[in-house]
Amino acid sequence: MPKVTVDGIEVEVPAGATVMQACEAAGKEIPRFCYHERLSIAGNCRMCLVQVSPGPPKPQASCALPASEGQTILTDSPMVKKAREGVMEFLLINHPLDCPICDQGGECDLQDQAMAYGRGGSRFDENKRAVTEKNMGPLIKTVMTRCIHCTRCVRFTEEVAGTNEIGALYRGENMQITSFLEQAVSSELSGNVIDLCPVGALTSKPTAFHYRPWELKRNDGIDVMDAVGASITVHSRTAEVIRVTPRLNDDVNEEWVADTGRFAVDGLKERRLDRPWVRVNGELKPASWGQAFEAVKKALAGVDAGEVAALAGDLAAVEDLVAAKDLLTGLGVTRLESRTDGAAYEGPAAHWRFNTGIAALETADLILLVGCDPKLDAPLVNSRILKAVRRKGAQVFRIGAGTEPAYPITDLGNDLALLAKLPADLAEKLAKAERPALLIGSRNASAEVLAAAHALAGQFVKDGWNGFNILHTAAARVGALTTGWVGEGLDALAHNPPKLLFLLGVDEVALAPFGGATKIYIGSHGDRGAAVADIILPGAAWAEKPGTWVNMEGRVQRSLRATFPPGEAREDWTIFRALADVLGIKLGYDNLDQLRARMAAEWPELGREGLTPAAWEAAKLKAGKPAGPSKPRATDFYSSNPILRASPTMRACVAEILEGRVPQLEAAE
Repeated sequence: MPKVTVDGIEVEVPAGATVMQACEAAGKEIPRFCYHERLSIAGNCRMCLVQVSPGPPKPQASCALPASEGQTILTDSPMVKKAREGVMEFLLINHPLDCPICDQGGECDLQDQAMAYGRGGSRFDENKRAVTEKNMGPLIKTVMTRCIHCTRCVRFTEEVAGTNEIGALYRGENMQITSFLEQAVSSELSGNVIDLCPVGALTSKPTAFHYRPWELKRNDGIDVMDAVGASITVHSRTAEVIRVTPRLNDDVNEEWVADTGRFAVDGLKERRLDRPWVRVNGELKPASWGQAFEAVKKALAGVDAGEVAALAGDLAAVEDLVAAKDLLTGLGVTRLESRTDGAAYEGPAAHWRFNTGIAALETADLILLVGCDPKLDAPLVNSRILKAVRRKGAQVFRIGAGTEPAYPITDLGNDLALLAKLPADLAEKLAKAERPALLIGSRNASAEVLAAAHALAGQFVKDGWNGFNILHTAAARVGALTTGWVGEGLDALAHNPPKLLFLLGVDEVALAPFGGATKIYIGSHGDRGAAVADIILPGAAWAEKPGTWVNMEGRVQRSLRATFPPGEAREDWTIFRALADVLGIKLGYDNLDQLRARMAAEWPELGREGLTPAAWEAAKLKAGKPAGPSKPRATDFYSSNPILRASPTMRACVAEILEGRVPQLEAAE
């Protein structure tokens, strides 16, 4: 490990480290625009200049210079100071300096570094260049005259998103960053270029001119638009969530977030249920809470507990699930089900978790996808697979249909029977693989597929490595399975339908088989479940309550309240607590702390944040052999839950990105 001296401080750095990293190890701040820890080194901006000896008698770019034994590095010498001032002066030559109207104002790297490292004035008085705006779709607003050509966005789309949709045209002062053919950027991770852009060239189109950063209140949250559980920061003003940005979490999302989690926040204020409703003579009528609870009590009267069932939807927090279960089991109800996509997994936790771990998937050397589409089901997992392919040389195989991924893939065919009898070449490679990973899509996790997968489990589960994974798409699923929402299965429930059905935010299930049942819907949005309900109890959306979420790998995470629910809507667990009083059931808790203590008492892993590994237990499941094509996604990427369907921004994505429709503004022109 080489030792270097930075401003008189001797530090030892790992072999292969750069001079910039050595300076940071010594506690020195090095300005930069193009350099980013998770992207390749470009060396474009030259802002990170330092003085290094031995070496040429001029400043050098520290981001691209390897640290070597005996170097003496100066970060604040007169030469370095003058060089950085010169670089900043050149960067500002063509910058429009429109900070008062720029959405990046207040959190702009160019502003901050101009103040810290720039000159007091400019010697340039020629005409500034101007660049025409580019169409990057409904999510990214462009003001390309501000662009300083750091190429962070170009490298991100190539290296993390894997789509190669943004690049540079022309040369010299005519250089421009643009999407190819100036079409909408289609990557499911495209919004991350907004965070990466160090100036105001790429900003959020849905919230353009809506806020200033210092006006917003920040709360830690968890993205519930998929089952990855990305760490996010929820920015709100008064009673409205304005935007979502990712939080650093190397174990889950690094510092990225999918577009659904970032941009669907405008769906929180659309199509909301803000008061109870009761169906009278076939028509829903507004009601008070007391009337709605009496209607529930009346509906339960004379109905045997065996004729009552409950389904848990995709967006329920663990607190809601536990309170609902406590109420229903207090009534003697045992028919609780959360596997609303028809999956058949059950048993030990390792049988329905993403056991490899999201971060560890990068180290896999062979990946077999079965009935899943990571690009749409979990874009952040897909980016990890891309890393495994590019950095570790992993080979990816797929059984089932799916979109074109961002990496080379061998399609074995759309017949799930292939899982029971793998092709000879794949079986040979699997036998030689040291860290193989199997990813089974939740919607295709039938009893037959799981039986074939468990027959292969011995090759995927080795000492220190568990490659058996269920790729979930619902944020609530693993939490529901942990707390015992495993019943007879959706098909069996439909064949023997109950007389009364509780729907805990259930909007993705065909409810026609339950047409004769009295349906009680508890949820936040007027979507498919509320449309057929007989009693509606308005709940809080994910950003409007503190909640516990368990992601696909079993990681327990907590989300804070950012705003309050609208009107008379209440947090879901408090609805069940109040309903318990009406029905004469004693739950044993009156506040959130008591509820969480009750959760931790029965499920200790829910009492602490983080990942509790699940021990693998081998199983030989008896079932028929899988056969036939895989089940595709029921919805497109931008419409998979009621919040997304309510979001005007997500509808714009469907229109422009998926359907290719021209935006109304351009059509009018």
